[in-house]
Amino acid sequence: MAVTEPVPEEAPSGRSTGTSPAGTGAVAAPPGARPAHEGILRRQSARESAARTYARALPIVPVRARGLTIEGADGRRYLDCLSGAGTLALGHNHPVVLEAIRKVLDSGAPLHVLDLATPVKDAFITELFRTLPAGLADHARVQFCGPAGTDAVEAALKLVRAATGRTGVLAFTGAYHGMTAGSLEASGGAFDVRVARLPYPQDYRCPFGVGGERGAELAARWTESVLDDPKSGVRRPAGMILEPVQGEGGVIPAPDAWMRRMRQITADRSIPLIADEVQTGVGRTGAFWAVEHSGVTPDVMVLSKAIGGSLPLAVVVYRDDLDVWEPGAHAGTFRGNQLAMAAGTATLAYVRENRLAERAATLGARMLDRLRSLAREFPCLGDVRGRGLMIGVELVDPEGESGPRGIDAPLVATRADDGLDAFTEADGAGAGAGAGAGAGASAGDATLRTASRSTSAQAPCPAAPALALAVRRECLRRGLIVELGGRHASVVRLLPPLTITDEQAAAVLDRLADAMTAVSRDQARGQIRDPGHGDRAQANRPNRPRRHPEQVPRQGDPAESAPSA
Repeated sequence: MAVTEPVPEEAPSGRSTGTSPAGTGAVAAPPGARPAHEGILRRQSARESAARTYARALPIVPVRARGLTIEGADGRRYLDCLSGAGTLALGHNHPVVLEAIRKVLDSGAPLHVLDLATPVKDAFITELFRTLPAGLADHARVQFCGPAGTDAVEAALKLVRAATGRTGVLAFTGAYHGMTAGSLEASGGAFDVRVARLPYPQDYRCPFGVGGERGAELAARWTESVLDDPKSGVRRPAGMILEPVQGEGGVIPAPDAWMRRMRQITADRSIPLIADEVQTGVGRTGAFWAVEHSGVTPDVMVLSKAIGGSLPLAVVVYRDDLDVWEPGAHAGTFRGNQLAMAAGTATLAYVRENRLAERAATLGARMLDRLRSLAREFPCLGDVRGRGLMIGVELVDPEGESGPRGIDAPLVATRADDGLDAFTEADGAGAGAGAGAGAGASAGDATLRTASRSTSAQAPCPAAPALALAVRRECLRRGLIVELGGRHASVVRLLPPLTITDEQAAAVLDRLADAMTAVSRDQARGQIRDPGHGDRAQANRPNRPRRHPEQVPRQGDPAESAPSA
């Protein structure tokens, strides 16, 4: 197997070859002395907040990185399929990003300018608008926020409330929009909030127990009923916020036809539609922006992560008729990050010019096919799903008791005589009225019809977070970094950079397969125990105080302390 990156020492024989730490440039510790990285990890544990997340699951000390590869202070190298939780569209330290940063540094330009106009900002906005969905760029405004995606979500919610004079928000089960107060209210684990929660369609764990087109149609009709029923308890909201692919919710792509239906429902009722593209944007899902799969043009787009080219940057882009801000209505001291804008411009242009979104679609489809083949080998791989290079594998207990479906019906296309009409081309066309949302309906309908091809007609098996933890641990031992997500932290997520090569993708899947083999062997020996139903995340978090219901795990939070690799 050809691998373009050096392979870690502990890679299993038969899959890859090993290299010694001496070849990595690491400095050997004197005999009897503890390696320096162990001291760094101990000091981090002693001094940093208990809120840290990734550091618990990944006990490594990165010192160098390039592309897909991270090198730790101990000399080991890892293939990084976390990519800064989707931030690194071009991987670590891409040459075009480094060149853009150096150019600004060498120019003598100011690095901090609040919201003043600069050539660097002008270039970033020009490139960003060049990539926006048709129908938005020509009538758009951009708001620079504090440098985190959650601040952009806060700004979007404030904006639609100011523009409509209304206060309520529609959000979806399983959502993740950030960790500040307003963003948490709209996220799936929220507690005691003023947000109406709607069902997000999915196949494997359909909230209505049917999946496919029928489940998506039920979800859409529920949304209409909540809005139109004067006794639903939900007043006309200020906006609807949704993710075109739920990331932390378990890598769940929204059906294209359902997306068009949400666009139509909101447009017909003068409800601004907010698309949270913080994790899905900049080519990640196989289109530059994930809403483009369905042809939907939202009223507001929330952007962060990859748009900064690995540096902190967040913006809200919205229709100009929503621009009702008073000066200073939403501000931030660090909304003028010149280095991030330069790195972002280089990243956006590189993804666009090199057609990396199309590359993500092609390679992602091949990786999904390979993973579905792997699922036939390992019964504990309950579902494989994703879009582009945003991939999730749900670990389940195949022998556990499953709850019955809402009705005894296989996941099949809806019949005309069952009273639940499948989405049609007319739905997409109607959504475009006043919203620019009708394009691409045929392709979207085909996607919806085939979305549940990996899902059986049986009720889903119970989630197995202990198995997911074990898979992640075994991946790390083999030099592969992955993260967990999903409702029970039972979904292994792959977010490789868009620049990943075919050879590297093969290496990633080989190592994941090896990890699955090791975990299945340990499971057969009874060495992996699932804590069962209930608070699974808490059961996997030894010696930690219980979390208050309001404390929602942040993105990818395993909610436990993973064993050292």
